[in-house]
Amino acid sequence: MRIRMTDGRTLVGLFLCTDRDCNVILGSAQEFLKSTDTFSQGEPRVLGLAMIPGHHVVSIEVEADIPPCL
Repeated sequence: MRIRMTDGRTLVGLFLCTDRDCNVILGSAQEFLKSTDTFSQGEPRVLGLAMIPGHHVVSIEVEADIPPCL
């Protein structure tokens, strides 16, 4: 999944769960500082397990590519 946040960051990772407050848990998450579609401009920062508060979520997209770790 690709999640864009209110502060401009984009997180990409495996969807694990959500709750009634729309908080999202991602596994194997990577953070991208520039919100571009190609991600070619910046190196990702590996976060691992990440919780994104629902009130910071701007958009959620399903990634078409399967990560190489699977």
